Amino acid sequence: MLGMATAAPFWRTKTLAEMSRAEWESLCDGCGRCCLHKLRDEDTEEIGWTEVACRLLDTATCRCTDYANRRARVPDCVKLTPRKVATVDWLPPTCAYRLLHEGADLPDWHPLVSGDPESVVRAGVSVRGKAIRERDAGALVDHLVTWPGRIPRAARPSRRKDMP
Repeated sequence: MLGMATAAPFWRTKTLAEMSRAEWESLCDGCGRCCLHKLRDEDTEEIGWTEVACRLLDTATCRCTDYANRRARVPDCVKLTPRKVATVDWLPPTCAYRLLHEGADLPDWHPLVSGDPESVVRAGVSVRGKAIRERDAGALVDHLVTWPGRIPRAARPSRRKDMP
């Protein structure tokens, strides 16, 4: 049917608060960055990212091994809500919840856009192959890194040739 407009995807028409639970959950790209331990400097309040994964994160699949019970098993696990997204300062710059809250669109590599859950890995956003299991880490301070707080080169929007 020519001339029929396709409906805009839900993340472009709804606020985070308006989304159904299924829509909300589908925003997670499965990168695992939010499941890396973070340290906060007591003096500066600056966030220090580590490469150490929560003990429930399967570092091969980048999924929680006990998502339904994660907060009971890991008391400091944060359940994201639209209100929390607006107040936390530690969501990675690639996080769909953060991007949408800030008025940006989902990137091309996001599985909802690409249709491929492996696109997050190809874009270098996933912690797969980069994270260390908690039980193997020792002191968190020995594992401070900067990459979780940065957008990988492959994940950056490409500039069109006709743009300045």
